[in-house]
Amino acid sequence: MSTQKHLKSSAEASPKTMDRDFVPGPEVSVRFDFDGLMQAHLTRVFNERDSSRRQNALVELYAEDATLFEPHGAATGREAISAAVDALQVSLPPSFVFTAAGAAVGHHGVARLHWRAGPPTGPPVVTGTDVAHVADGRIRALHVFLDPAPL
Repeated sequence: MSTQKHLKSSAEASPKTMDRDFVPGPEVSVRFDFDGLMQAHLTRVFNERDSSRRQNALVELYAEDATLFEPHGAATGREAISAAVDALQVSLPPSFVFTAAGAAVGHHGVARLHWRAGPPTGPPVVTGTDVAHVADGRIRALHVFLDPAPL
C-alpha cells in the first residue's frame, strides 16, 4: 500500500477529521493518513525479520536521512535504522510481535502510535509510544518511548 493514497482536498474533509490529521501545505491543506503510515512502519519495519523486505519498506516509509531516537541511542539513515531493528529483534524472542494499541493520530507533521510487544497470543511484555515527525509523506524522525514497567 502506498503512503501517497492518503491525500484529500480540505474541501472534502469533515470538520471532525480536520482537527486530527490535516497537514498545512504551502497553498492548500491536505488530508494525510498518519494512521496508515504509522501502522505500516510498525508492521513493515519493526516486525519485519527479512532485511531485504525491511529495506524496501524503509525506502517507502522513511526519509533517506531519517533518524531513529531510542532511549539508549540514535540511528541516522535507513541502513542504520535497519541495523538498529536487527539488534532489537535479536534481543527479543523470535515469536515476539509489535502490535498497535489503537489508531495513530497526528497533525501538523507529527504523529503518535501506542504499541505493545510480546507473544502473539499472550499479554504484552513491553508497551510504548512512537512519535514521528513526518514530511513529504515519510518519517523524518522517530522517537521511541518505552512505558515504565508496572510496580
